[in-house]
Order: sequence, then structure tokens, then C-alpha cells
Amino acid sequence: MSVPTATYRIQFRNGMTFDRAAEQVPYLKRLGISHLYASPIFTATSGSSHGYDVTDATEIDPAIGGRIGFDRMVRSLKGAGLGLILDIVPNHMAASLENAWWRDVVEHGAASRYARHFDIDWSRKLTLPFLGGSFDEALHAGEITIERDPKTGNPAFAFYEAFYPLAPETYSGRKDEILSLSDKTEIKRLHDLQPYRLMSWRDAPRDLSYRRFFEITGLAGVRVEDATVFADTHRLILDLVHSGAVDGLRIDHVDGLADPKSYLERLREQTGPACYITVEKILGEGEMLPPDWPVSGTTGYEFIAALSDVFVDNDKMEVLRGAYQKLVGPLDMKEELRSAKTLMVDNNFAGEFAVLIQLARRIGETDDSLALPEEALAKALRELLICFPVYRTYGTGAGLPGEDRRRLASVMATVQNATNGPDARALASLERILLGDVDHTVGELASTFRTRFQQLTGPLMAKSVEDTLFFRQGALLALNEVGADPLPHTYRLDRFHEEMKSRLLRQPDALSASSTHDTKRGEDARARLYALTEAPEAWSRGVDRWRETNRTFVQKLDDGLAPEPSVEWMLYQALAGVWPADLEHEDAASLGAIEDRFVAYTEKALREAKLRTTWSEIDEAYESAVIAYVRRLLSPDNRAFLDDFTKTLRPFVRSGLVNSITQAIIKLTAPGVPDIYQGSEGLDFSLVDPDNRREPDFETLQRHVLGAGDEVWAEDNGRLKQHVITTLLHVRQQVPTLFRRGDYLPLIASGRRATHVLAYARADQTDVVVVVTPRLWLGVDDLSAPWAGTRIALPAAFQDRSFIDLLTGRLVHVHDALQLEAFTKPFVVLKST
Repeated sequence: MSVPTATYRIQFRNGMTFDRAAEQVPYLKRLGISHLYASPIFTATSGSSHGYDVTDATEIDPAIGGRIGFDRMVRSLKGAGLGLILDIVPNHMAASLENAWWRDVVEHGAASRYARHFDIDWSRKLTLPFLGGSFDEALHAGEITIERDPKTGNPAFAFYEAFYPLAPETYSGRKDEILSLSDKTEIKRLHDLQPYRLMSWRDAPRDLSYRRFFEITGLAGVRVEDATVFADTHRLILDLVHSGAVDGLRIDHVDGLADPKSYLERLREQTGPACYITVEKILGEGEMLPPDWPVSGTTGYEFIAALSDVFVDNDKMEVLRGAYQKLVGPLDMKEELRSAKTLMVDNNFAGEFAVLIQLARRIGETDDSLALPEEALAKALRELLICFPVYRTYGTGAGLPGEDRRRLASVMATVQNATNGPDARALASLERILLGDVDHTVGELASTFRTRFQQLTGPLMAKSVEDTLFFRQGALLALNEVGADPLPHTYRLDRFHEEMKSRLLRQPDALSASSTHDTKRGEDARARLYALTEAPEAWSRGVDRWRETNRTFVQKLDDGLAPEPSVEWMLYQALAGVWPADLEHEDAASLGAIEDRFVAYTEKALREAKLRTTWSEIDEAYESAVIAYVRRLLSPDNRAFLDDFTKTLRPFVRSGLVNSITQAIIKLTAPGVPDIYQGSEGLDFSLVDPDNRREPDFETLQRHVLGAGDEVWAEDNGRLKQHVITTLLHVRQQVPTLFRRGDYLPLIASGRRATHVLAYARADQTDVVVVVTPRLWLGVDDLSAPWAGTRIALPAAFQDRSFIDLLTGRLVHVHDALQLEAFTKPFVVLKST
């Protein structure tokens, strides 16, 4: 297997084509990456901004250059000695009429050759939840008529620009008659004859006949566990791997699959051992990737979570939380998490919950020992889902593997011991079904229940935490990141070291990410916000002043203030993260550019919180009031606020820049394969998607990497970060074995600034790299002598050796310890000579 030394993620679409990516190859080569890591490239819905809504898995999307453009890009990459990793989407496809397979299913129902390609319940009609109201309402409003499908010429239900094909047997031999129908009763009767039912999108959470991706009704689950479906959806992917065009695969949402392990085993068998494979998988606190999966590791969300142990000042974090709670009221995060998960079970995933109840009832009807009153069953299942602590277990038709059996037992004990917990017999029955401890007569039903349960716990966790709780509670927004533990805990440097040692042992070839297309904010925004924990009093006093300065912008609505205090705190903190370090607040054009991005973020944040407005039930008055507040904040006329905000932010900006360099150095030297998200080799102050999917300024990045020199140390525009990344990426290429397999050794600092030091070494039998980099830097004021009075003892094997300081080129001889005051720069990466 050719394991990358570093990857560079590029988001195709939104102007990025294969030819434009090929133009960046010389730059990427100079930067020092080994593999381009491409977002999905197969044909997606028209105007797709991301490519995860695949409509044709057998075709490379013409919208970004098609197969000819793809081949040109591959030739450019291979000519430069670079590899290619593809992001593939086995879990779902677009439930769109642009998808020929889906269209065939709509037209022919269960008789379609693709009926079993999608995860559809064929015991009832296919539901198509794309109307604004019920079918009858749309019909009587004149929104639905019978028209000739412009693509096929056959009769279809026309709903604005969409044409839903009629089953051929319902118009065969009488096209003209059907096309002339205008009587609403006859049109309704014709609708009743179809293998599908047009319905309101609002009913999808409670009444859907197909498995969807999370809450997105436009993405239908694919039964990739079926050998025929696997072959049809992976034929082109495997051709690209076997031809040598593609060197690796990133598996999107592996937890959505019916049987991830079997899928990965089949994929590995088909690709061969040389293909580098990673999986998008969120690991919970203390959770490990199943060791028998034939992959190199995850895409690195747990690496992002581990960084908080370096940058959060644990001693002052409680002060920040206290200031937040003084503003918003007392918080119990366990209860807040429970509230978010309860909302998901009872509302957003009510349909999936109902399917599980129906399956359990059918099991009970066949096996009396598992029969239960529906109310007791529903209460027990609801509580089990709410209390489930990780994304999913990995049971199969044979039951649950050992580690998952232990996890289930632990969850069951928690639920049983809860006050007013569910019926013990109901819990025991559910446990038997999940374990597979059932009679053979219900074995298949139990297996189906287990699969559906496991395919629900992941989306439920993701939507509860990442897309609800993290937008509701935000004492420190830097912690509200994909893969993070939502519950408060202590932040310790030794815990970070332990995590890195575990990473080296368990998944040394996994990706190490710091920004992705799914992170809630850019890595440098996060790095800056970590610094708030170093001076929480200064930050909270600033929020108090800004709220007072802008209090006349707050509107009083019938249901409360807009924005309310918790939202004000969130807005100021999110704005602090996105604020350009060099922004002159008199610059109306620059403020306007931030305003456009920030308004879109605000709207998304309010709806994801699901408190006073949601995506499905929009409170226009509330949203308009909060957005008006944001616009007033960022008006050039709001001088008092902008002056104060900019001045207050300065020390956090400075500390955040230090954090961003430290973060980059860790990613490039700690265990794992560093993944550079497009543009984040410079400063990345992006907000949540779609803001973080904007195309970077490659022209400026190219100019900077070509002009790097001593002057970068005085810059705060990203050139230093880019210089550090470029330098260390090339070192990784020179000694790949050191960074892939070399020991990870924590080093201990002593002296004046010991608490401000992160130090560790990577070592194998040939090479040693020693990393010394700053943390909690806000209070360090003497930058002319950053490490005065600080030293690091080195193991005997590293003593009396010569090193080169990779970031400055200076030669250093070390006796028994590193005397850090000899270094004039705060970032030190030494490599043995």
C-alpha cells in the first residue's frame, strides 16, 4: 500500500473543474503533498455544490469536466509524481428524477430492475415527499396537472418544473385521453393507480417509505450490501482503481451502511491490498475503530477533538462557562443533550422510530416471549435511543460482536437504573432482539430490527449533537466541532499525549484533519477562539459592553427578545472567529463582505438550534430581527462598537495566530497523515458550510509559497503558516518511516514558561525530530526572548547530538537538555543530522 505522506483536499464544483485543479498541480507539488484528495466526482444533481447527491455512479460529472477532463487531471498528477484519493458515497444517491435508476423506480415501482437498489419498504407505495402540501391541496390549487414529459413525451404529473412519470400500464393505449384529463377527480383516481404517492415534504419525518440520509429526503439510502447493487455502484470506481488512476478511497458516512465491515471487506477484496482506504467515522469518547476493518483509519475528526487538550486553558475554562451561564442561566449539559436527542426521536426521526416499533410488534406476534404492550415497548426503545452513547454498534445477522455486547449491556444498565425508567421486561426483550438471542422463527426480523436500529443511532447522534446542541449552547464555540464530546470535561496536556500514543498504536495511517468541508468553522477561527479561555474575564466584559452599546438594536417580539442573550454571545464569538486580522473597520467594502457571509451563518445557526425557528417551521419575524441586529453590528456607522471590538480582539488575534502555527506543526509531526483542506495552508477563518466550501485564492497562495523567506516571521497574513507547512511536508517526504512508525515520546519542560510549552519527539532507529511549540501564549509579553528560563530534558539517546532547526535552518548541538532561551523564535522543530 502506498500510504500518503500528506493529502490536499479540493472541493470540486462551484467553479472548480478538473482542468482548474490540474493548473494547481505545480503548486501542490511545491507545497509538498503526496496525494490530491478529491470531493465526489460522479454525476450529481444539476447545480450540486458538493457532489454527495449522486445521480449516476457510472459517469464522471460532465459539469466538472467529465471523463476527458478527469483523465487530463490524472496525467498532470502522475506527471508530477502525485497520487489521487477519491471521496465515494456508497450509502445514498439522489432521490431525484435526474437519477435514471430512481426515475425507473418511480415509474415502475416494485417491478423496476432498480427497485432493490434503494432501501425501500415495498409493503406500501413509494412516498415522494416533494409537494408543498398534500396531493389533494396541490391538485385543487392547480399546482398539479397532467402534461407531456418534455424528456420522454409520455404523460406525467406536472408539479412546477418536475414531471413525475406515470406507470405505463396506467396510460397504455390511451395517451391522448390521459393527457386531456382536467377533471380533478379523474386526476386523483389516476394518482391512486401509481406505484408511488406524492405527498408533502413536511410529512417526511413521520411517513417515508425509504431510508434517507439523515433528515434529507432528497437522498435515498442504497442497499450496497447487495452484491448486484455493489457491482453497479462501484463498477467505475473499481475501474479507476485498477487502471492506476486512483490510489485511494475515502468512504463517506460508513456508519450509514447495513453492514460496514462486510462492505469494507468486499471493497478491499475488489480493490486489492494497494488501495489506501479511510472511512468517515465519528469516534465517541474512548471508542476505537473496529480493529478488524480492512482500512487505514478514519478521516480524522477525533484528531481535531484531541487538539482542545493543547489549547484550552483548563484552569480558566470554568470562568468562561460561569460568565456564559451568568448571561443565559444555569445549564446542565447532560440534560441539554438529552433534550436535543429527545427532540430528534420524537420529531425529526419519528418515522424511523415508528418502523422499529412495527418491527418489534411483528417479532412479538411471532414469538410470544417477546410480545409487549406498544406503550411499554415505545418507552423502552425511546429511552434506549436517547441514552445510546456512540454512533452505532456493528451487529450482523449473527448478533453483536463482543465489544458491542459489552457496550449494550452498559447502556441497558444505565437505562434500567434511571428514575422512572422503562419497563424492565420491555428492555430485556429489546436486548434479546439486538443481541440475536431469539428463536429462529424471528431471526430474520430480529436481524432487520438490529440493522435499522444501528442505522438510526448514528444520524440521531449526529443531528442531536452537531446540528442541534452545538448551535444551542456555546460557552466556547471552538469546542462545538464535529467529533467533539458535547459534555464538559477537563483539558489536560497529558491526555493529548496519551491520545497521540494511542493513535500511533491503533491507526498511524489515518488522516489527521484540522479543517474539512463539514467542520463548523475554519481551523484558524477555532485556534483564535481557544484563546478566549486564557482571558475569559476580558472577553465576558467585552460582551457586556457590546450588548450595552448595541442594546437599541434588540427587538422585543411577542415570544421574547430578538436576539436573546445566548444568541448575542454566540454572534459576538462567531464574529471574533471570522474577523480578519488586518481588517480596517472603516473599510465599508470589507465589512460588507463579512456581513454577507455572517448573515448566511446566522440564519443557519438559528435554524439548526431549533428553538425559535427551524428549517421546516421558519419564524420570519424572529429571523429578520436577529439578522437586522447583525447588519447593524457591522455597519460602518457603528463606530463605537467596531472600535471596541477590534481593540478587545487584538490579544486574542495574536494568541490565535500562535495557536494556528502550533496546530499546523502538531498535524505535520504527530502520528497520522496530515490532511490539508483547500486554502487552509494559509489562514482559514471560514464559517460553517457553505462558507467553508468557497474556493481559496490560489493565486495568492502560489505567490506566497514562491516568495517565502525570513520576512515570513513578521507576517500575520498566513505566510508563516504556509512556510511552516511547506517546510515540514517536504521533511515528511524525506523521512516517511519516521513519521509513519516512529515512536511518539512526550517531553517535559521545566522553568519559567514550562506551562506554555508543548514538547514531544518522534524517533526511530535512524532519525529523531524534536518538537517544541507554544501554547496558552496570550500572557507571554516578551517576544524578544520567548523561552527565557525554560529547558527541556532529553532522553539519553538524544543527548550529545547535532540537530538542524527546520524552520530557521540553524544548526544546534544538544548536550543533556534543550536550553530554550537560545532560540529566538517560539516554534522549534529540530531534526537530527
